[in-house]
Amino acid sequence: MKPTRRAAIRGIGAAGIAALAGCLSEPGDDAGDPDDSSATGGLDEMDGYAAFFTLWDWANQITGEAVFENPVDTGEMGHGWTPDGDLTRDVASTDVFVYLNTPEFAWAQDLASELESEGDLDVAIVDGLAEFTEDQLLSFSDEDIPEPDYDHDFDPDELSVEGFDVIDPTTNDVTAYWHEDHWHGGLPEIPTEDSVTLEAVFEADGGRVIPLGDEQGFEFHARLDADLPEVVEIESHGDSLELHGLEDGRSIITFELRHGDDVLWDTSADGMNVDVSDDVDPADVTEFHDPHVWVDPVLAQQMVATIADGLSDVWPDHRETFEENADAYSQRLDAVDEAFEAAVADGELEVAVFAGHDAFRYVEHRYGFDLHSPVGVSPDESPSAGDIADTIELVNEHGIDTILYDPFEAEEGEVPPLAETIVEDSDASQTAPMTPAEASMAEWNEDDWGWVEQMEEVTIPSLRQALKAD
Repeated sequence: MKPTRRAAIRGIGAAGIAALAGCLSEPGDDAGDPDDSSATGGLDEMDGYAAFFTLWDWANQITGEAVFENPVDTGEMGHGWTPDGDLTRDVASTDVFVYLNTPEFAWAQDLASELESEGDLDVAIVDGLAEFTEDQLLSFSDEDIPEPDYDHDFDPDELSVEGFDVIDPTTNDVTAYWHEDHWHGGLPEIPTEDSVTLEAVFEADGGRVIPLGDEQGFEFHARLDADLPEVVEIESHGDSLELHGLEDGRSIITFELRHGDDVLWDTSADGMNVDVSDDVDPADVTEFHDPHVWVDPVLAQQMVATIADGLSDVWPDHRETFEENADAYSQRLDAVDEAFEAAVADGELEVAVFAGHDAFRYVEHRYGFDLHSPVGVSPDESPSAGDIADTIELVNEHGIDTILYDPFEAEEGEVPPLAETIVEDSDASQTAPMTPAEASMAEWNEDDWGWVEQMEEVTIPSLRQALKAD
């Protein structure tokens, strides 16, 4: 079993990182032969890590050489992945770490924070989302948050919690959700000497929503890690929590479903970070967003430019090369943008079905079509029988013939069971892969496919087929 985020960040710890500081040099620094290529920042003497395949591909496209390593194994998705205990030490020995500062990649956030806290280390941190504004990002909104099932009596002794959402009651957005022992999304940063209110949805088996704070006695509670600073004061109101910021810092919070004094269920399998900051304006608490920005070729151009700027700061002697490479790659992204536009414009249909986690919301938003999925944004979420039935009804209603699927959600070369089920039980007759290009397959590696090739060779042709654009 892979360790949780908490275990991963503690795998080396601050003392372990500090021990490395004496043997690390600044990027491009060399006290030896001045004619050595590393004295002027030669790329053959430099290295870095990127948090997952997409960033790894983009960073190497910008440098023009295989400077970066990708810690995520071939065939595994970067989204929802957790590292082993040696990764922090590995990254600490390199020149630069490229990541996305979003709670969906909380392990990378934690790793970046740990590296930045060690003043003796000179590992540059490059955030691909650094130049994004709030209006460019799609929130984790859930317009149809289920109502509690007040007509059903839940037996505390037989209750099984299958899903848990944390809700921001001011926006009705799902800021985080817990599934199969790990988190997706995150909590808003809490202002010091101010409060944030959270609500929750606990789903039992069959998708039944447990009523909170009513006569059945179920209540929403939380506790902090006893070994970490008490940065918040927690007050439960039965159906909601109030987190009051006490001091600047970070702790780990575990959410609970209680019945009376008994804890029926909790998220202790993977504690969630809770941050308090003196710099947060209570009127401007951060909203959490769908992280799949890399799927959109236009937003990808912005991220590539940001990464190129960051790498140029690390290796300034190569700035001109990086800028030229980034510009050339941006032209390739233009071609992908045009291909998406053509697929939607040429399509007989305006809706398709994707039997996988909902990773294409940015593409839907930009190009104006509906990609229906019975699964949420989590790669581990399982659809209910009702969600599958609704999807089959939609397939038959719109005359959809091709069911799209994520090739990373099955063994290489196989079709996921969900896609097969929809085809078997509907009027559809075909399946086709559609990749969000956040990882790679062994066959694709052999063909040297990067992000662009996955889009051009897999995703766009399959989308055209599904929309009946050919």
